Amino acid sequence: MKTKLYRIVSVLALVSVLTPVVSVAAEPPLKLIGRTDVPGFEGDFDHFAADVKGNRLFLAGEDKGTLEVFELKSGKHVRTVTGLEEPHSILFLPEKNRLIVSNSGEGMTKVLDAKTFKVVNTIKLTPGADTMRQDPSTRDLWIVTGGKNAARKLPDTTVAVVDAATGRQKAQVKFDTDFTEAIAFEKKGSRAFINVTGKDYVAVVDRKSHKVVQTWPVKEGKNNAPIGLDEHNKRLFLVTRKPFRFVVLDTDTGRSIASFDAPQRTNELVVDRANHRIYLAGDDYVSVIEQKGADQYEEVARVPSDKGAKTAILVPELHRLYVAVAGKGGTKAGVLQYEVLSAH
Repeated sequence: MKTKLYRIVSVLALVSVLTPVVSVAAEPPLKLIGRTDVPGFEGDFDHFAADVKGNRLFLAGEDKGTLEVFELKSGKHVRTVTGLEEPHSILFLPEKNRLIVSNSGEGMTKVLDAKTFKVVNTIKLTPGADTMRQDPSTRDLWIVTGGKNAARKLPDTTVAVVDAATGRQKAQVKFDTDFTEAIAFEKKGSRAFINVTGKDYVAVVDRKSHKVVQTWPVKEGKNNAPIGLDEHNKRLFLVTRKPFRFVVLDTDTGRSIASFDAPQRTNELVVDRANHRIYLAGDDYVSVIEQKGADQYEEVARVPSDKGAKTAILVPELHRLYVAVAGKGGTKAGVLQYEVLSAH
């Protein structure tokens, strides 16, 4: 009898070792509070921008050449601005009430009056403008141009450094690939991190000289696209697309710290500094990864979304995460609105 009991206990102990422990939070970190459909829209959206004071949310209608405008708090769709060819990234300049919309069409990147939505200026760069980010220290725009997004495909990409006030190009950083994606900036340091997607590495660029000072190969996958930065903990976050993996790098060395599966077609990585989380928006769900320390990460939730829900924006002032849903394959185009629940 003792022998049989011993065997049962041993088997149970072995099972407990081999079976992973799944921690389920008492309350999901994101709570769906609304969905706004965009009637008649078919195809992909790209990136968002927010005007918190003016209660507006802007979304690039990449496949329809539109700028979609919503009320930020209610999520109500209020306007469609047409004639933007192929918009990708949006920057709202509150001091001038202007919108800058990167456009990979022949019409170039547009500057719009954010009240009338009329085009007031054009930033003339190499065709194929895509990702755009603003340097927090100089306020300059860094815009990826050329490559596969140009109407007449180009073999190389150029990151143009542009004065946001005048539209004048101040510098260039060139890459020998037709596919360069997202950019992240240090606020206290002097570096920019650029995902050189077609060559599967991160370029570390000195923001003063605009020279590449280091390159970090990404070993977990190919086509590293979305990017985010935790400057305090010296950690860079990115997502590869072949396969879809979330990767954490040490910004002192470029060394890999951690990696996880990411949703299919992830096209946005959002860093929630207040709650020490990273949100990955892709097909069917938003992956919520909790940062428990500089070297400790755990996927704590997979919050349901929709097929084609692959770009997002966090508005910390409202504790809201907005996710754009492409209009494809029977899924209605729209925007999902989630309440961000505090981790504290």
